Amino acid sequence: MTTQRISIFPLTGAIIFPSMQLPLHIFEPRYRDLVSDSLARDRKIGMIQPKGQGNQPPLFDVGCLARIQDVEALDDGRYNIIIEGVQRFSVVNELDVTTSFRQVEAELWDEDEIGETLSLAERASMEIESRRFAESQGYNVDWAAVSQLDDYSLVNAIAQIAPFDFAAKQALLEARGLSDRADTIVQLMQFFGRHDGNNDRVTLQ
Repeated sequence: MTTQRISIFPLTGAIIFPSMQLPLHIFEPRYRDLVSDSLARDRKIGMIQPKGQGNQPPLFDVGCLARIQDVEALDDGRYNIIIEGVQRFSVVNELDVTTSFRQVEAELWDEDEIGETLSLAERASMEIESRRFAESQGYNVDWAAVSQLDDYSLVNAIAQIAPFDFAAKQALLEARGLSDRADTIVQLMQFFGRHDGNNDRVTLQ
C-alpha cells in the first residue's frame, strides 16, 4: 500500500466502487471548495461515509478515491459532477488543515480484483439471487444486458446500486476479494427482505 493525502467528501449512503460511476450535486460551500480545489489539481476526491451527524463526525475506516470525470459548473457556484471510482483507501489519520473541507492521510489499496473471476456456481448464485431480489422489490432489469457483464463489473455494480442500508454498503466496500464480495451480496439479498415504510429502503428491521 502507498500513503497519500486525500481531500474527502463524507456523505452517508454515497458509496462508490472502483471502475463504477456516481453522479453528485455539489451545493454546500465547503464541498464547492473541495471540487474547485480538486479540479485545479488532480481531479480526485475521497468518498467516505461518516459515522453519525454533525459538522465533523468520525469517519469509517475505509473509503474510495474517485476521479471527477465530468463537471457542469452552475452560475451560482454549484456543481453537477460525475465521479468514477479509482481505488479504495484506509484512513491512517485525519490531518489538521485550514481548508474548509477535511483531509486525511490514507493508505491506498492495491486494486487487483479486476482480473478475478467467479466460479460458475458463484456466478449462477449471484444471477439467481439478483433476479429473485429484483422481483421482490419490483425492479425492472434488463437481464440480457446483465448477463453480458464480466464478473468484476457485475459484482461491483450490484454492490453500488443495491438499496441496502449504509452499514451493509460499508461492509461491501470493505470486503476484500471478488468472491467474498459476491458472497456477501448474496447473503444480503437473502436477508434484506422487506421495505422500510418510512424511507422505502430495504432493511433488516
